[in-house]
Amino acid sequence: MKNTLYVVIPCYNEQEVLSETAKQMKDKMEQLIRQKKISDLSRVVFINDGSKDNTWQMICKLHQDNPLFSGINLSKNRGHQNALLAGLMTVKEYADMVISMDADLQDDINAIDQMVDKYLAGCDIVYGVRSKRKTDSFFKRFTAEAFYRIMNHLGANTVFNHADYRLMSKRALEGLAQFKEVNLFLRGIVPMIGYPSDIVTYERKERFAGESKYPLKKMLALALEGITSLSIKPIRLITGLGFMVFFVSIAMLIYILVRFFMGATVVGWASVAVSVWAIGGLLLLSIGVVGEYIGKIYLETKERPRFIVESFLEEEHKQGHQ
Repeated sequence: MKNTLYVVIPCYNEQEVLSETAKQMKDKMEQLIRQKKISDLSRVVFINDGSKDNTWQMICKLHQDNPLFSGINLSKNRGHQNALLAGLMTVKEYADMVISMDADLQDDINAIDQMVDKYLAGCDIVYGVRSKRKTDSFFKRFTAEAFYRIMNHLGANTVFNHADYRLMSKRALEGLAQFKEVNLFLRGIVPMIGYPSDIVTYERKERFAGESKYPLKKMLALALEGITSLSIKPIRLITGLGFMVFFVSIAMLIYILVRFFMGATVVGWASVAVSVWAIGGLLLLSIGVVGEYIGKIYLETKERPRFIVESFLEEEHKQGHQ
């Protein structure tokens, strides 16, 4: 039987939730194996992204106790997107399909059944889409939904209310491997791959334990990363603002000349002050946006590794595939 499923789960300081995540994933994987939807070679792979607590020790213990669990230890903390990519790229040669999800159990693991069904029906990519956010505060819900709308408006093609809970086939993973960006925003890159895709909706739950790894500051940083790594629309917006300011300045010049020939040569200081501040602010904003893109180019040209795997707890499974 083929249909080997790997579930990759990035972890950063997740010792409080890891045991429960492993328990629920074990039950779900064993259920799918019994139903013969997936192979008994399927695995749950935890990616340790430079955790400072006992996360890696717990992953090693899980692997020792049950071959269903495996682990990847990164050489240092690389951030969620790089850790996720490390998991996907490391396991793609062993899996027919890979599901990525977070360790906090906010994404409903029961949606895995529907994802696998859609894969078996011919889909290469299945997106987990949050239908409701009842457990989120109004502020969190508002900012999260605004995040997706702004991203799409500025040219980053994302699936609304989809984070990183998705299924990808081996073919889709091979397509993802061809994207060499150092500045990663997988939510925008994956839709570029193409191939038949579908969605599965689920209700977002409360975090089982621990603290969120994506507070507002990190969400804003992720949004900036996504926009500037996937779209040049912000630079085009600056160009548009530049033209608008130019036309306003022409109108002001005409107005001042008319006032001059009418004999009203005294000009109010307020209009001058406002103009100086407005143009100065626009210039600083423009320099900042252009600088962000130059910084991205600088990092891309260096071609630094996006992740370095220190160890992979899967040697015996590798031999089984040879």
